[in-house]
Amino acid sequence: MAGERSQAERWVSFAAGIVAPVTLISGLLFYFGYVSARAQYEYFGIDVDTVGLSTQDYVMRSPQPLLVPLLAFALLAVAALLLHNVIRAHLAVGPLRHARIVATAVLVVGIAGLLAHPLIGDIAYYALVVPVVIGLAAAALGYVSFLTTKARPELGNQHVLLGLLAVVTITCAFWATATTAQYSGRALAKSDAEHLGQFPVVILDTKERLQLRSPGIEETVLRPGAGQTFNFRYRGLRLLVVGENRLFLVPQKWSASDTTFVVPLDGSIRVQFQFQNDPP
Repeated sequence: MAGERSQAERWVSFAAGIVAPVTLISGLLFYFGYVSARAQYEYFGIDVDTVGLSTQDYVMRSPQPLLVPLLAFALLAVAALLLHNVIRAHLAVGPLRHARIVATAVLVVGIAGLLAHPLIGDIAYYALVVPVVIGLAAAALGYVSFLTTKARPELGNQHVLLGLLAVVTITCAFWATATTAQYSGRALAKSDAEHLGQFPVVILDTKERLQLRSPGIEETVLRPGAGQTFNFRYRGLRLLVVGENRLFLVPQKWSASDTTFVVPLDGSIRVQFQFQNDPP
């Protein structure tokens, strides 16, 4: 029984070791996908929470905004390893002291930029530059502090300092990645607005006049007939996204001053999607 219990505990521990990282990764993918989608649809005047995207939708949207940060982190890791090999071969106390001073100075500059957010927070790329500066400075300071303890053991360990600097570095990496996801979502929205031809053409029939005033939208009064319950037809619309029981439509001749139309998916409308395929 003891052997069976021990084996069961090992299996449980093994499963927990897999589930915990997967849960963490899934949570991060969801968050960054949400940040990107929120910035994307905010450009069209839509609160992404009203769209009703699922958790899977947000996770599936996360790879695009994460490509650049992941590539940057990988390249930084490679550069750090190569630099570490060079530094380890020429380890000396004097250069370490100077490097520590420089890293501390850069960290102070980054913290000053953070504290000055009310004054300079509107500067372009502020939300990306500040965490990058603080994170890199904190990582460099932690690395130099680690090498200093190796070169001068009499200083003792600096576990608390290294732990705090690691927290600062990870937090700044998270902040910078979230900012990149936001920028990616906004850039994707602008690309969508410039290439609305990639979205399906929608022909919308309604029972009541919608009073759509955006340029390029054509309204046609349908002829009454037996069984005809729809009175108006609208052309010149594109399907931006399908939400939960609703459609989000934009004019096919869209400008930054236009609006996004939200129509319910119920019996009050009839939707047709026009073919855009090449002729057979």
